[in-house]
Amino acid sequence: MSNPQVETVTTAADKAKLAGAVALLFAALVAFYALDKQGPIAQWAALIVLLAAAAGAFFTSESGKALIAYGQDSMREVRKVVWPTRKEATQMTGYVFAFVVVMALFLWLTDKTLEWVLYDLVLGWR
Repeated sequence: MSNPQVETVTTAADKAKLAGAVALLFAALVAFYALDKQGPIAQWAALIVLLAAAAGAFFTSESGKALIAYGQDSMREVRKVVWPTRKEATQMTGYVFAFVVVMALFLWLTDKTLEWVLYDLVLGWR
């Protein structure tokens, strides 16, 4: 499967949408902290409304549309996956657990053997 080169053309309108989204995001943060004397309802309402506007501006840009398309493609691929049954998953988990235990014992035995060879036989420290 070949991956064709994708060339994106960024228009001035698209750049303006992205800049507007960033400006709205910044305005949401400023409004949240500026409205602290108005109460938490005003703070959160301003934050949510401005964040929704920023998300709307972003998702109407080409980058936002590409992100939506990527999400849709990902969901399409997830539906194609053949998930293991509960029995298969339990068996594989058991195999992994057994392998980890065997590996831990092997590494412990190797460590103790090297310790014995180096310290007792070669260096005679004990």
